[in-house]
Amino acid sequence: MTPADLPLQRVQTSFERQGLMRHWGAQVERVEPGLCVLSLPYSDKVTQQQAGFHGGAMGALADIAAGYAGLTQAPAGMEVVTVEYKINFLASCQGGKLLATGRVVKAGKRVIVASAEVLHVADDGRETACAVLQQTLMAVPKTY
Repeated sequence: MTPADLPLQRVQTSFERQGLMRHWGAQVERVEPGLCVLSLPYSDKVTQQQAGFHGGAMGALADIAAGYAGLTQAPAGMEVVTVEYKINFLASCQGGKLLATGRVVKAGKRVIVASAEVLHVADDGRETACAVLQQTLMAVPKTY
């Protein structure tokens, strides 16, 4: 294992413990220090009554992508938890998949501030901005 593999391994190990993400079929697409990209395929598990991606699914995906970006900056032996987040929904989309890109804005001694952008990628490749999120994370001891 090279040092470049460490952030991906750390995120992937934690992500595999996320029952909600497994249930919805989400996947880790890319991890770098301070960055995490997750995908979520369209299915009836993640829709609202009008057949668009549910805001709760978009929020969860954005929260987790930004959180894992933060995890790459947290000390060894620690996990992160969300203290708070604010999200703006920009569009409702159907079909295709969502891509959430989380980025660390600032990694401090006590808290980590991160953001995420959620894009809808249609089956024809067209991209639409769906949501933006800003969050505050706190590092906590890893218990598993």
